[in-house]
Amino acid sequence: MGSIYYTITEITDLGPFHTKLVLPLGARVKAAAVRPECFNVYVERKDAGGETLRLPKSWEEPEAKAPSKGYGIVRDAYPSSRSGERREEGDFVALEMKLRPFGVISPLAAPNERNEFVFCDYRITQIAEIPTEAEPLTGLVFDRCAGDTMRQAEKFLHGVSSYGEEPLKYGCFAPQTGGGRRPLIIWLHGAGEGGEDPTVAYAGNKVVHLAGDDIQAKFGGAFVLVPQVPTFWMDDGSGQYGRSGKSRYVQALKALIDEFVARNDAAIDANRIYIGGCSNGGFMTMRMVLDYPDFFAAAYPVCEALYDETVSDADIEAIKSMPIWFTHSRDDSVVKPEETAIPTYERLIKAGARNVHFSLFDRVVDLYGLFNDEGEEPFAYPGHFAWIYLFNDDCRLDYDGKPVAVDSKELSLMAWLAMQKRG
Repeated sequence: MGSIYYTITEITDLGPFHTKLVLPLGARVKAAAVRPECFNVYVERKDAGGETLRLPKSWEEPEAKAPSKGYGIVRDAYPSSRSGERREEGDFVALEMKLRPFGVISPLAAPNERNEFVFCDYRITQIAEIPTEAEPLTGLVFDRCAGDTMRQAEKFLHGVSSYGEEPLKYGCFAPQTGGGRRPLIIWLHGAGEGGEDPTVAYAGNKVVHLAGDDIQAKFGGAFVLVPQVPTFWMDDGSGQYGRSGKSRYVQALKALIDEFVARNDAAIDANRIYIGGCSNGGFMTMRMVLDYPDFFAAAYPVCEALYDETVSDADIEAIKSMPIWFTHSRDDSVVKPEETAIPTYERLIKAGARNVHFSLFDRVVDLYGLFNDEGEEPFAYPGHFAWIYLFNDDCRLDYDGKPVAVDSKELSLMAWLAMQKRG
């Protein structure tokens, strides 16, 4: 049996990854003695019973499955603290892992179509000698996880609504800055994040960024509410995906929002409640706006899946004064914008909507080099993943390709959203 190791998880544009492995060496080492080539990292992703999972080889080919196992690439190695901070010397070594899209060092997977946290079973082997002031270290093996740290998720608390007919679980964040009544940002997850673990709803995508310093500063501090449904938002009661435009969760979601606002009555500004979501959650965003057109201050649906054929002319009239900012990618093969967001947006504009915007991208690419080496072409995400631009606050251009501006000042989606107020 080998020694213990710790994992450090970061929630990225593609959800959570083990970005660092921290190894207690039992001896003090200096930075010059530690190199990435000193370690070999092998991992298998397993279910609760310890069996290696068979998972899709790629997001585009869900039916083509293979055992989820392989080798991780160590990008950097250095002495560190227990929590992975770099040191000039120390008793721990941190291995910084190279991230690969949909790779095996992610603790989130979808063995049964929905995302869930799985166990990444590592075996880290020392394959090169590491000198110390005493005897050199050789042949160390680390194969027992002693704990994980996912700092971004630690900001969120969990709860469940008291609505008797359909209580909903949720994750929530309370602002750490500002004072007085603060706005409420609601995020509705996609189909892959439904289930019984609210952590998946805000960690499956980079939803935690709504609670990050940059976005929080734009709002002067804001509450974040992330509801979760056991199936999916487009479930009209049949348990099947369809084109009805209905959801069994409308009343349950409104009850949860009302209850959350009431519990934080002294702290939430009821005139600044914003609702958004991606895919299935984008569908539900539009459903809620249509059903409660006077409740929300603004909406920000992403790759929304409410088919325009289900939106009546009366619906358009009812929401044409609602501030809405759509986000979608032209190459989305899952939710085609020409069937959903594009015709709905164009009908709103034709009806006289003055504060409706649409960032329509040609494709979704990695703008920050997260998954590519220097000099490589940016990694292209599946076209459905337009929420990546939303969470990085990269939505700035309108449907005509020009920047969105208020009083001649160009605004990002989040800066625009923070300006909206009901009434």
